[in-house]
Amino acid sequence: MSNLAYDTAVDGGDTSQQDIAAMQALRPIPRISIQAFCETEGVANPVERAGEDRRMAKAHLKVHMGGVATAIEFYQSAPTPNLILLESRSEPKQLLEQLTQLSEYCDPTSKVVVIGHYNDVGLYRELIRSGISEYVIAPVSMADIVSVISTIFVDPEAEPIGRSIAFIGAKGGVGSSTIAHNVAWAMSSLFKSEVVVADLDLAFGTANINFDQDPAQGIAEAVFSPERLDEVYLDRLLAQCAEHLSLLAAPSTLERVYDFDPDAFTQLIDTAQRSVPLLVLDVPHIWTGWTKNILVKADEIVITATPELANLRNTKNLADMFKRLRPNDPPPKLIINQAGVPKRPEISSSDFADSLGLSPMSVIAFEPLLFGNAANNGRMLGEMDARNSVVGTINEIAHVLTGRSEIKARKKAGLGNLLGKLSRGKK
Repeated sequence: MSNLAYDTAVDGGDTSQQDIAAMQALRPIPRISIQAFCETEGVANPVERAGEDRRMAKAHLKVHMGGVATAIEFYQSAPTPNLILLESRSEPKQLLEQLTQLSEYCDPTSKVVVIGHYNDVGLYRELIRSGISEYVIAPVSMADIVSVISTIFVDPEAEPIGRSIAFIGAKGGVGSSTIAHNVAWAMSSLFKSEVVVADLDLAFGTANINFDQDPAQGIAEAVFSPERLDEVYLDRLLAQCAEHLSLLAAPSTLERVYDFDPDAFTQLIDTAQRSVPLLVLDVPHIWTGWTKNILVKADEIVITATPELANLRNTKNLADMFKRLRPNDPPPKLIINQAGVPKRPEISSSDFADSLGLSPMSVIAFEPLLFGNAANNGRMLGEMDARNSVVGTINEIAHVLTGRSEIKARKKAGLGNLLGKLSRGKK
């Protein structure tokens, strides 16, 4: 495995842009047990941070300080896990002798990765010949660790998994669901790619109205009957909205309450990602264990906000939270919606964005006639007026979120005193 350039900021907790880019291409690690034996903090820190990454959510990682000698002592009275990570500063001959001794206590099915400090081709060949899965030369980054684990435990012949894109509003009523549905429709029509929209607002979801659908079944059956959930059952629950677009509709009734465990939607999302290349998650504006879990694990997060102070505060809170919970992922994408409402005092999009340190992916103008007619007729914006500039913006968003283009850089403006206003009430 070729090592990524080591970023000295890794030990301090920051993730380099190179690491973030490398992590985006990695698949989730399966449910395995991993034990690491590290001799230096320079290796222990990225290993620990790898264990906290969302792609390692199913794996169980334990870090011990101490190298091969500590591992030998430990496994004399403990079973070996699926994977052992060993750091060693020993010279090649001594390292090979230690590994031979360790092999007496290792289960034959356990994989071993050695992180060494000698760039020796002969040592590498000897280690591979003796059954070591991989030899990585220190220093290593967090992305190196996840990548080598993925190389060993993720089947390269496995079917690709779909990309999950979670949309959430900074406040209720900012148009997050409408944008999510229209972007999903644009993805399916522009790129002829299969897209599934999952309406996660089981009580008040609007996807069935926006797509003019009234399915008898939907997301509730999937969540409340997880034992039945597989690709075949999921396919039966989907409502066809367009040639390449399907909907997992919310019941939008109040016949029951919708309290869920944090992992309630995990199986549904995993199953959907095995079925289609693009999964759009319409996340309601609530903060619970299950919405937090969905957002943390999503491949991409899109925050929709209107240019007002409460939206700025909420967007900052969300962005700061995701920075802590998703340190190895890019920041969320920002859409400023309903810009230019007549007679409404607004924060300029440049001040809004610069106060957050986020460049908006798009600024969507206030177009009540277009949006209102589309909603009342159960149609997408592109079906109502394909030449409208808002439809062009929606199409640009679809290009960015599928990696077909990048966000255009915007000229920075003064920060103003916006966040100062937010902090006054806390003093």
